[in-house]
Amino acid sequence: MKRKSVQPDTGLDPEAALYEALLSLRSVDELRAFFRDLCTPAELEALSDRWAVIPFLRQGMPYREIHDHTGVSVTTIGRVARCLLQGSGGYRTAAERTLDRPRKQRVRASASRGA
Repeated sequence: MKRKSVQPDTGLDPEAALYEALLSLRSVDELRAFFRDLCTPAELEALSDRWAVIPFLRQGMPYREIHDHTGVSVTTIGRVARCLLQGSGGYRTAAERTLDRPRKQRVRASASRGA
């Protein structure tokens, strides 16, 4: 359970401030550095795992098969699937903007970050 934090009343919504910080970053490398500072290794792995199952879910692959490909738990896959279908639309928007790009563009983006 999250305890109440005692912070000066700056009038800023901490969640909105986080989103603004993310929007200020200009490259995959900057985002990688930010997330490595922000998250524990386990948190970063959990976020990455959730994103990794999106392409398989969009293909209609069964959960057990996705688990076999990714090692992500079937429970997590189910949660991601529910958000993909009934969530706020964030997964869908990000997938359309990144996963639906032509393969050549995705490869170029990966090469530019040294992956």
